[in-house]
Amino acid sequence: MGPAPGSLSTNGSASVQQPNLHPDCHFAASMVAAFVNYPLWRASAVAQSGFLVEGSGMFGKYAAAFRPPWRGVGWVLGGMTWARASIFYGSDTGKQVLTAAGAPPAVAMVLPPLVISTLVQVANQPIIRASITIQDPTSQWHTVMAAMRGIHQNGGVNALWHGTSAGILKTVPKYCVAILVKDTLDEQLPRPARDAPAWETRLRSAKKAVAAGVAGATITNPFDIIRNEMFKADESLVQVCNRLTHEQGVRWLWRGVDKNLVSVAIPIAMTIYLTDLFTTLKTGI
Repeated sequence: MGPAPGSLSTNGSASVQQPNLHPDCHFAASMVAAFVNYPLWRASAVAQSGFLVEGSGMFGKYAAAFRPPWRGVGWVLGGMTWARASIFYGSDTGKQVLTAAGAPPAVAMVLPPLVISTLVQVANQPIIRASITIQDPTSQWHTVMAAMRGIHQNGGVNALWHGTSAGILKTVPKYCVAILVKDTLDEQLPRPARDAPAWETRLRSAKKAVAAGVAGATITNPFDIIRNEMFKADESLVQVCNRLTHEQGVRWLWRGVDKNLVSVAIPIAMTIYLTDLFTTLKTGI
């Protein structure tokens, strides 16, 4: 009789037959997380870009982010949903494929999110730049399409991908770290018995989700600031770093960090937790 699903074969590598993944659960979890995250993302983008908006203090800025106009909301929600679902589902699938092929565990965990998050960042970059640009109350453009057309007219096609380097430096480590933490805890945390109450399974999912979200968020703030400043001032990565250091010293490294921790950690944690929840509800396992 062959090995059970998800078990090891006799040569020590993982069996090709592994637990089934459910792309619909990944997509649904990413979509819910995107809806919850939009105001948090907006507050973070405004704070890190240095845009002047109504409201004072952290709570005032968050309150402003919840109020209309919600510029680019459809594009942002769509971009967040497909990007996060692709990264998490693609990484889980890639890990299974590489593990079945006998790849070292570290390679199987890190290589898929490294490749997929890079590709997703490049594909989403024009939407990211345009959607952040129009959050500035003084922006001459009020829609994502208008911003992309204007950016293209002013700087050509390459201008739409301005800031990609900083975006990759932010996105790729974030998801590599988050998925590494998620997968490591998934292997190390004790699994509840089959007859254990449901809350034990939920608590286990919450532990790995929160740990992965916080770990991924803590390393991204400087790269978010650099990317957003590149959009605002149309400068290179090196020029932005030199200017911010000259103007603010090292303080710029944690500008808007409180909002970034919220806007990054919450959607990652929600996506991981809800994927587990939706998969459990779908399969009954």
